[in-house]
Order: sequence, then structure tokens, then C-alpha cells
Amino acid sequence: MSTNGLGNIGIIGNGSFGTAIAKILTDNGHTIHWWVRSSEAVQHLRARNHNPHYLTSIRFLPETIKPNDNLRDVLQACDTVIFAVPSAYAQSVIESVEAPLWMSKNIVSAIKGILPDSNLLLNDYLTGKMGYQLEKYVAITGPCHSEEVAEERLSYLTFSGLNDNLTQNVAAAFTNSYINTTCNHDIWGAQFAAVLKNIYAIGAGMAHSLDYGDNFLSVYITNCYREMHRFLEVHFEKVHPSNEHPDFHTSAYLGDLLVTSYSLHSRNRTLGAMLGKGYSVKAAILEMSMVAEGYYAARGMQSISSTYGIDIPIATNIYNVLWGNLPAAEMFTSLEKSLV
Repeated sequence: MSTNGLGNIGIIGNGSFGTAIAKILTDNGHTIHWWVRSSEAVQHLRARNHNPHYLTSIRFLPETIKPNDNLRDVLQACDTVIFAVPSAYAQSVIESVEAPLWMSKNIVSAIKGILPDSNLLLNDYLTGKMGYQLEKYVAITGPCHSEEVAEERLSYLTFSGLNDNLTQNVAAAFTNSYINTTCNHDIWGAQFAAVLKNIYAIGAGMAHSLDYGDNFLSVYITNCYREMHRFLEVHFEKVHPSNEHPDFHTSAYLGDLLVTSYSLHSRNRTLGAMLGKGYSVKAAILEMSMVAEGYYAARGMQSISSTYGIDIPIATNIYNVLWGNLPAAEMFTSLEKSLV
């Protein structure tokens, strides 16, 4: 179905956010080509019209979804591709088919992470490694938990892209009674904010399990937001100077940080809560059924902050717990003295 100038729409990935996106688009009258890694899940979607593993309460009209485990077939059928694979697997998915299959598509990123094999945002990987045209790229950021989309509870999405027409067309495809949308040009700022908030949310979960109260958590999140703001200010000065300065006080920045740090739906907060209870990192990750993007993002942001000489001490402390075996309680005992 070709609508809103986007042509045929495809979704790459069938995790919780990919499934939530499929619901939004099909509710809005779009037919979607849907790449699902598992052939068993494809058969289940075709036979029972719901995802067997994620957001199972969502039912799809059979004529609105075309699930397929062949990525090449899905790409060949689509003009606009929404990329909703966890960042840990994104690069391998991209490289599993020929580059020209991606080059002609509008790519909409629903990833809130860094590609760990290259320590790049998806747009920087596509443009730097494949020569992709940035004007054909749009990023989706929150705050927006998939579970609340499934319940049709009012949520807000921000769409960031350099091509106003494309960005507005993508936003229009998502807009309905339970999804409000806004558009801007802030590709790097909105995506880095989404990456950093996942790291900080792991720390919020740790703090909760370590019995720090609401008073402390409010100070912790304030300091996280200040650190995020400082990173982005310096990053824009050094890497992406722009006459259009991002508005840091929007829901894509502070709102997403707040909901990811406080909500019980947050998988990053859940990972942190398990670490605060004494789980090892390996045990906590094995226990979770979904990927916590902040785990890989913590390592990626260390590389990025080192490359550009931007200090991110809170994120570094969380990295030391996730990747350096620093006990969470010991980290917070040190961290609490530096917060203001």
C-alpha cells in the first residue's frame, strides 16, 4: 500500500518496539512487509495474527501484515524501511544482504543504541561505511514504551531528519488518537540522548535496589541530564556544528530520560535493579528476555567520549559496573559524593 509519499513500508525486526510500530502503522491503514528472523514466528503470525513472543495481546488483521523471514525479499518489496533490530545485531543484519538493497530505501531508525561493532550511530554507519544519503534517513525517539502503545495509552514520538518532507510524511504515518508526533532536524542530538538515557536508567535501577530513595534519585537524574546536556553541547561544537541549535528541553531528551529511569516497563532500569540486588552482569542479562540497550551503549559511549575528549563521569561509573566488575554499591558510595 503506497501512502503519504513513503511507498511500500517494511519493518525490520519483531521485538517489542517493532511489534508496537507494526500495530501503529496497521491501525493507521498501512499494509506492512515485516522481516521476522524466525520462520516459526512467521508461521505463527500468518496462522494466528499475533507475535508469539512480544506484545502477544496485539492482534493484526491478516491482510495488513506480510511477515517473511527472507530479508532480501522484504527489502525488494519496500520503499521505506523501519529498522527496529536491537543495536547489538543491527550491523550483522545490514551486512547480511548486498549494500545496494539498502541504498535506495528511506531508512527510519527505531534503534536507541550504538552499533557495538563500530561504535557508531546507525546513520553514521550507513553514510560513512556505505555512502548512504543522510537526507533519506529519519530517527524515531521517545518517550514511548511499547507496552503502553499496545494498550493504546497516549504516547509521544519525535521524528528527526534533514528532509522536512520525508520526516513529516513518516510522522504522519504514525499519528493517530494514541500517538502524538513532532518533527525536527536534530538527528545526532536526539539519538545520542536516547543512547545516554539508557545508560543512566541502568544506574537508576541500581540505586532503587540499593535502597536509595526518591530524594536521591531526583538528584541523580538531574545530574544525568546535566551530563547529557554537556556531552551534546561539546559534541555539536566539535563534530556537528549547526546553525539550528537543538532544543534540549523537549520530551525526546528529558522526558525519555525520566520515563526510562522511573518506569517498571524499562528494561534498562530492570537490568540495573538486578545488578543492585547482587546479580552478576552475565546472570542478569541471561535472566532478561529482552536486550537492554544501555549495556552495549555504555561501552560504545566510552569510546566516543574518549575520541572527542568529552568527560561523562556518571556514564563512566556505570560502565565500570557493567564492564569492569565494579560492585554497584561501591560505585554509588563514590558517586553520591560528586552529585550536586
